[in-house]
Amino acid sequence: MPIVLEDMLATIKERQWALADIDWAAPGAELITEEQKPKLKAFMADLVWIENIGARGFAAMAKKAPDPTLAEIFRYFHAEEQKHANAELALMHRWDMLADDEVPEPNVNIRLAIEWLDTFADRMSLSVLGTVIPMLEVALDGALLKFLLEEVHDPVCHAAFRKINADESRHIAVDFHVLDLLGQARLRSLLIQTAGTFVSPGLLIGALMYVPLLNKVRDNIVDMGLSEDRLYEAMKRFKRNGERGQGTRILTYQVLKLHAGWVIDRGHPYHLFADAMVRLTDHYPQRLLRPQPSWSKELTYEAVA
Repeated sequence: MPIVLEDMLATIKERQWALADIDWAAPGAELITEEQKPKLKAFMADLVWIENIGARGFAAMAKKAPDPTLAEIFRYFHAEEQKHANAELALMHRWDMLADDEVPEPNVNIRLAIEWLDTFADRMSLSVLGTVIPMLEVALDGALLKFLLEEVHDPVCHAAFRKINADESRHIAVDFHVLDLLGQARLRSLLIQTAGTFVSPGLLIGALMYVPLLNKVRDNIVDMGLSEDRLYEAMKRFKRNGERGQGTRILTYQVLKLHAGWVIDRGHPYHLFADAMVRLTDHYPQRLLRPQPSWSKELTYEAVA
């Protein structure tokens, strides 16, 4: 059933929440064992930064939205992704994983993603952003959030993620609605967009950044004791949802779908390349990383209204 954007915007406004709505001092933090903490800390740090990356992606989409209602929705999604990152940061503080005012350091793959977003996101067409963002939301957020709720028994964590998951379900619904709308464009427009996209150096650089980022997330999931099949099932969801509409006419969608098939097939030669890219980025010289942009430093665990 098609989404009515005005109704969706009204729902989004009605269901806003704040970190202050959650009792961060409630019992349950003691359920996180000392044995769990090191790997859970790395997992949560990734999650915080992936939310922050998603926020920047929605900010770029808001600038390119063809409709003022959709632009406002994307601005709310931008703020919500930042709020999710802040809530996850608050959980890390609750679990004594961070010192006062400490923010976890992003790993090198996430630093490279931040650099790419800061340089290229506002130059990318809506057809690229409108395809990549649903993949990230479904494959990364979807797989990571569900796994976290299975592994962590702190009731405050579950209370926070009930709110986060409700937001994410609206994000994904709008993401695929937009993908369908983009696919309904005239063939000539699609061809022009495709030509402009695939001659862009930003897209190639983005692909080289995305491959090791995705595999690094997979490695962290496995380190936490979860089968990588959970991530693969989430990627299949991207394919299923995308094929329900006209998004299949967008070449970027077809490329991402093809890539998802390679990722899911553990015997595919692609994994030799992707795993090699992870090893390379593990040794990426820190001196070559640019300073983090201001938008990536807006995290706070303070429970403000």
